[in-house]
Amino acid sequence: MTTIIPFGPQHPVLPEPVSLKLELDNDVVVGVLPSLGYVHRGLEKFIDTKDYNQTTYICERICGICSALHGITYTKSVEKLFNAEVPERAEYIRVIVGELNRVHSHLLWLGLFADGFGFESLFYECWKYRESVLDVLERITGNRVIHSISKVGGVSRDLTKEHIDMILKMLDTLEPQIKDIEKVFVNNYTVKKRTVGLATMSKQLAYEAGTAGPTLRGSGNAIDVRETEDWDIYRDLGFKTVVEKDGDCYSRTKVRVKELYESIKLIRNAISKLPNGEITTPIKGFPTGEAIMRTEQPRGEVVYYVKGNGTKNLERLKIRTPTFANIPSLLLTLPGVKLADVPIVVLTIDPCISCTER
Repeated sequence: MTTIIPFGPQHPVLPEPVSLKLELDNDVVVGVLPSLGYVHRGLEKFIDTKDYNQTTYICERICGICSALHGITYTKSVEKLFNAEVPERAEYIRVIVGELNRVHSHLLWLGLFADGFGFESLFYECWKYRESVLDVLERITGNRVIHSISKVGGVSRDLTKEHIDMILKMLDTLEPQIKDIEKVFVNNYTVKKRTVGLATMSKQLAYEAGTAGPTLRGSGNAIDVRETEDWDIYRDLGFKTVVEKDGDCYSRTKVRVKELYESIKLIRNAISKLPNGEITTPIKGFPTGEAIMRTEQPRGEVVYYVKGNGTKNLERLKIRTPTFANIPSLLLTLPGVKLADVPIVVLTIDPCISCTER
């Protein structure tokens, strides 16, 4: 005989409301039914009342963790409607801020993941290191959370020599700190005991389920929009997709740890190649036509669809977030997992419910 118990929407491990009805046989999950909608804000409908420039600020507020990348994805999609050529310096600045955004997001997740299995001291360390990234983002953009760096046609702020020196100094300090926490996440007995072989997802299953981001790459799929989408700067910066092959919670953790080093490398390379010139190009007229833009957020591929009708307001904005893509894989991997391990499995997709429900 099976038992139905609720997991969430409020749970000590969850940073946002996730509600799952778990069907248990003793203490093993045999069925899962999700329930969403707790933080729906109607943002896609709200943009009907805003012009295409004002919509940038709404998109940045979809998620407080990856706000810069939401803004960048939206502005690049609208620039496609205008066939606008953005100054090269602006594109490099977008990459730098976007990768700083990724570093702080991964450090935030590593802290939450450590907290998920009771490793409080590791949680404190991860979030302490994350603070240095937020301090730099605040100095560059004026804001710790909603950065407002990208606008249609370029970026709203330039990087000064002082900013660049500050970024490089912070990275020089942060990299050895990441090596310290990497030893724990990769080699610690407790971490490995709780994650190795847990919620394994094969390469084929991850691909067919439409999984995205580190969850997809942790199962051996070398798919990263930074390498496959038409954003040539990443290829010029020597980007390499991080892949792990075992498909379990341990592999998904290692992908995120290794991506920290990749982001640091990309930021340094972008700074070394940062061209001189303007940071914005004039945009005239109103958006017409349809466009799709994909970028790689910390949690995976985000897709923006925009449709212009020749007025200042967009006719339609549709967003597909990475957590929405990863929920089906979560439902496929939870059966067979013990109840005590459910929070860890849920956390390994790095769920962002604010993004998903908007």
